[in-house]
Formats: sequence, structure tokens, C-alpha cells
Amino acid sequence: MEGLFPLAGAADDPLPTMKTLRSEWLFSLYLEIGFDNLQKIGAAPIGWRGIYPVDGGYFEGPKLRGKVLPSGADWVTRRSDGATLLDVRLGLLTHDGATIAMSYTGLFRIADTAAERYRRGEPVTYAESYVRTTPRFETGDPRYDWLNSILGVANGGPPGSSPTYEVFAIL
Repeated sequence: MEGLFPLAGAADDPLPTMKTLRSEWLFSLYLEIGFDNLQKIGAAPIGWRGIYPVDGGYFEGPKLRGKVLPSGADWVTRRSDGATLLDVRLGLLTHDGATIAMSYTGLFRIADTAAERYRRGEPVTYAESYVRTTPRFETGDPRYDWLNSILGVANGGPPGSSPTYEVFAIL
């Protein structure tokens, strides 16, 4: 098993550690959200809850590209501290016919100075927002089986009329 999980550290170190994360860019993701079809759950014990349908979109990258199927949703929780928790499930259809399930959780914060602009649907800058997620993938298509064994990270924004993400695999 030596070399299966390469870690940085001295050869005689009994518990070597990895001090950095290597990543590989997978794709850009552009979502179409049905803001008009929000399902309001309302004030719940852990915060305000709502379900935003994902009506479609597309993704593009060097190893896979295609469209977002109109069957997903973003279950959001707005906490009292101003942060919004994201919990998203999507179906992806690649250009060559593979279906991939993508799910991610994450965190969204926006600077107080930009919050009103954001609510009006106006764009805000990266510096005014923090959107980070942790994508996971599942597929039965052998051409994309490698997705079943990776963890992802994504940075989103800047928020505007629809969410956008840059999705990376952690190597």
C-alpha cells in the first residue's frame, strides 16, 4: 500500500501530514433559479427556510460539459447571524448522454453594504460576498466513474441574477 496515499513529510516521520491541498478545476457551473417559485417554509427553529427550484443551467469544463436538468432545488436556511446555509441537489446531463447527480452544501454571506443591492437583483463583487460549497457526485456511467471517488470544493459568485460556481476536485 506504500505510495497509495502520498503525503508530504520526512521518510522517518511516523505520522506525515499534508500541509496543502492540491486541486484540479473541473468546470464552471451556471444555474437558472426559479426565484418566482420559491416555496417559503418560513421561520423555523434553526432559521428562515425556503426552497428555490433549479430550473436548468449548464456546465463547461475540460473533462465534462452539458446541461443542468430542471429537477433540482436549493434548500436554504438563513441564520440569525446573516449567513445562509445552502443544501443543493442537481441532475447533470453531459454532452454525451451521461446522467450525474451533484449535491453540495455550503455557506453564503454578503457584506451589509451590499445586501440591499443583492435583494434588488443587482450584482455585487467577489469582495462583497463569500460563497463556498463542497460538491459530491454520483453516476452509474462508467465513462464518468472517476467522479464517484472525489470530493469537490467550489467558489461561487459574485451573486447576481443566477448563481455561478467554479468547481474543483481535491486531489
